[in-house]
Amino acid sequence: MIELNEGYREILDSIASDSPTPGGGSVAALSLAHAHALVCMVARLTLKSEKWKSGHESAQNALTLSNEGISYAIDLAHRDAQSFDSVISAFRMPNSTESEISDRREAIQQGYIRATDVPMETARSGSELLGITLSEFATNCNANAITDLGAAAELARSAISIAALNVRINIDSVNMTTITSETDLLLASMKRMIDDIESRSAQLAKEISEIVSRRM
Repeated sequence: MIELNEGYREILDSIASDSPTPGGGSVAALSLAHAHALVCMVARLTLKSEKWKSGHESAQNALTLSNEGISYAIDLAHRDAQSFDSVISAFRMPNSTESEISDRREAIQQGYIRATDVPMETARSGSELLGITLSEFATNCNANAITDLGAAAELARSAISIAALNVRINIDSVNMTTITSETDLLLASMKRMIDDIESRSAQLAKEISEIVSRRM
């Protein structure tokens, strides 16, 4: 067992600061990283016991996917902060002349659009964790750790919900009066996509919660 070190506290202090980054998008990705970490733990507890041999194949699959998922989610947390920094930089552009105002407006809009990419990835990745890994693994993992798998599902669901909030606020921040029809179609597509991901994930999380309750 290890103690939570100062590095962990530094991350929390960074989130708690008056800087807008890292913010909710990074927290969503970090929540997803914690979900993957719990899945890895439950997978290892399943694999180490012959009692749960029926779950060894799904445990190995879950371990492989979530071990990679931890690194991917941490990368998403970094990228989310970086992507929103570009929005902040755009707001700091000069806006004295008509040309500067136009360039600044365009940079802000493109910054918001790009800032939807990472939370969309986070939501999609969280949904994949629920659908590909947890929905099957919950049925045959080590039952002594079933609540930890339930916690992983809740964390994944939270990550998706937080990421969805960030996608929507970034889309809504785009000045719709000055966008092209192509951009309008892109934003509409993003809205449908995040709605679908969140709806599907809510159903998956409910199904997993029911499995967890039955196996407790």
